[in-house]
Amino acid sequence: MLHLTLVDKTNRCEKVYKKLCPNSPLPKPRKASVRKLIDPSDRNIVVDSAAVIIHYSAPKSATGEDILELHIHGGPATQRAVLAAISTVSSDKSLFLRFAEPGEFTKKAFINHRLEITQVEALSDELSAETEQQRRAAVRGNHKKLSITYDRWREKLLHARGEIEALIDFSEDQNFEQSPQVLLQSITDQVNLILKETERFKSASNYGELLKKGIKISLLGPPNSGKSSLLNRITGREASIVCEEAGTTRDIIEVNLDINGYLCTFADTAGLRDQPTVNDIQAAKIGVVEQEGIKRAKIKASKSDLVIALASIERDKSLEKWLINYNVNSLSLAANASKALIVLNKCDLIASSDQIDLILHEFESKVAAAFSPRIPPSITMISCHNDSIEFDLNGNNGNIELLTSKLTQTIKEITNFPVDMGDLIGVTERQRLIIDSFCAYLDQFKNETDILLAAEKLRLAANCLAQITGRGGAGDVEELLGVIFEKFCVENLLYELRKVIIEATYQNYLNLWTGVAGL
Repeated sequence: MLHLTLVDKTNRCEKVYKKLCPNSPLPKPRKASVRKLIDPSDRNIVVDSAAVIIHYSAPKSATGEDILELHIHGGPATQRAVLAAISTVSSDKSLFLRFAEPGEFTKKAFINHRLEITQVEALSDELSAETEQQRRAAVRGNHKKLSITYDRWREKLLHARGEIEALIDFSEDQNFEQSPQVLLQSITDQVNLILKETERFKSASNYGELLKKGIKISLLGPPNSGKSSLLNRITGREASIVCEEAGTTRDIIEVNLDINGYLCTFADTAGLRDQPTVNDIQAAKIGVVEQEGIKRAKIKASKSDLVIALASIERDKSLEKWLINYNVNSLSLAANASKALIVLNKCDLIASSDQIDLILHEFESKVAAAFSPRIPPSITMISCHNDSIEFDLNGNNGNIELLTSKLTQTIKEITNFPVDMGDLIGVTERQRLIIDSFCAYLDQFKNETDILLAAEKLRLAANCLAQITGRGGAGDVEELLGVIFEKFCVENLLYELRKVIIEATYQNYLNLWTGVAGL
C-alpha cells in the first residue's frame, strides 16, 4: 500500500491521479474504487490492472491533508513499476513528489491536530509491540484522555497564575471579592488536588513500563543447582551453557521470552557461594572473576521484579545420604524481592516422594526463616534433566509446566493494576519524568513565601505540561489578561487603560522637550 499526501492548493491531488489514471474520474472521498494504473511515460503500459484507490480529502484524513491511498496487487516487480510511474509524475515541477522521511506522516498528523503527542507515543509503542500485553498497553494509550487531563491541569494552573498576577498588579487599587490570604489558600488547595492526581499517573506509568520493557526475572542459587538448565528448559533452546562442572556461568546471561503475552527478561547469574573456611579443604577458593560474577548477580537480583531462588538435591558421598544444596544469600535476596519463587531442582534423583519429604523439612524451615515475618512461597519441585520423563509429581514432565503456570500467575500479580487506572497505562516513561519535574515545581510553589516567585513556579509547572503535549505552554499574554480582567469591572479596566495612555503620552512629550532643549 502506498500513501501519497499532498498539500492541495492547486488541485495537485487530482492532477497526480489523472497522470496515473487518465481514463477514470477521481473516486469520491472515502470510497474504495478499482482503477487501472497507467505508466505516464507510455500510455500503453499498464503497471497494475486492478489497484484499489481511496481518496481522502482534507481535513478529514489521517494527516489533515489530501491523501491518495494506492492498494497495489502484485509482488516486488509491481511495486517497483508503480514507484517508477510515480517518479515519472514528479518530473512535472508542479507535481513534485518525494519519499516521506521516517515518521513524517505522523508528524504531519500532529501538526495538523489529527493526533496528540500522547497518541503519537502510543502509536510508536503499538508498532514496536512484540507481545500481546505490550499491544494492549499501547492501545490503551491511543486515545485523547491523557491529553485532555494534561490540558485540564494546564487550564487550572493558568487560571491560578492569572489570579496571582492580578493580586500582584492590582491589589492596592482594586477590591477583590476574596482576601489575598483566602485567594492563595484556594490556589494551594487546587495545587494539592493536582498533586494527588499525579500520584495515579506515576503508578500507572510503572505498570505500563513493566508491560512495555518487560518483567525482569533473576535466577539465583548455588553453583551447579541447575539455573542454566532451567533457563534452557523455559526458553526451549540452548540459551546458556550447561556443564557438570560447577561455576560454568560467571557473567549474567539475559534472554527475552514471551510468557503468555508478557515480555520477560530472564537473567542467568553466577552461582552464589561463600568463601570456604579453613576446615573445608575440598571446596575451591573463590577467585577474582567468580567474586565479580557473584557481585553482579546480587546487584541484578536487587533490581529484578521477580527472583527465582533455586536449590537442588545432591548426594553426599561421604555420608552416603541425600541433602539439599541451597544458598542463604539466594533466599535472602528472594525474600527482599517484590515477588519470589522457590524451586527445588533435581528431584528425579530420588525415586520416592517420601524420601524427598524427609530432607525437605529442614529446607522449608530455612525458607520460612529467610522470609519471616512474610509468608514464604510454596516450594516447587522440578527436574530439568532431559531424561526425567518418569518424574511426574503433578502430571507434567519434570514439573516444568507447573513452574511455568506459577510463573505466569506471579507475573499477572506483578502487572495487576487497579481498574480505574486502565486509561492511564499509556503514560510513558518520558511523560512520567516530566510529571516528576511538574510536581517538583508545584511543591516549590507551596513552600514559596515570595508571591512573585510563587507565580514563576506555576509558570514553570505549566511549561512542563507543554513539554508533554507539545502544545500550549505557560500561557500567552492574552490568556493571562483574560483571567486578570475577570477580577474587576470594565469601568475600572477602562480607567486603568486611560491612565496608562495618559502617562505614556506625557512621557513622550517630556522626552521630546528634553531632546529639543538639548539641541
